[in-house]
Amino acid sequence: MPPTRRRTTALLALAAVVAAGLVVHLVLPSNTATDIAGDALYTVAVYAALVMVLPRLRPFVVGLIAGGWSVAVELFQATGIPVDLAERFRPIALVLGTGFDARDIVVYVCAAIVAVGADVAVGRSPRREPRR
Repeated sequence: MPPTRRRTTALLALAAVVAAGLVVHLVLPSNTATDIAGDALYTVAVYAALVMVLPRLRPFVVGLIAGGWSVAVELFQATGIPVDLAERFRPIALVLGTGFDARDIVVYVCAAIVAVGADVAVGRSPRREPRR
């Protein structure tokens, strides 16, 4: 897929993912399912943002970076610093979270794998017959 088309697709995906994330966070009741959905959407948003900035990167590399970033943020939560920051500026919780949960690491890895698969699937276009 040409970089411009991949970037545009990533922008549309990011908008949809952010909208879904806001619905999960602000509208749906807080429970295990919405927590998992929010975590997965976070990683997919990171993936889409990376593709927008670096559209020539291979999907596997973007998946490694997005998954690695998400896991690093989760591990950072174990320090307690993100919760302190969120008390001062609440929106930071949407980026850094607040509390460590080992399950989230599994969700991030799975979401990165799904994002890579979706990117590869969207990037494959059917062979077209040459114009005459």
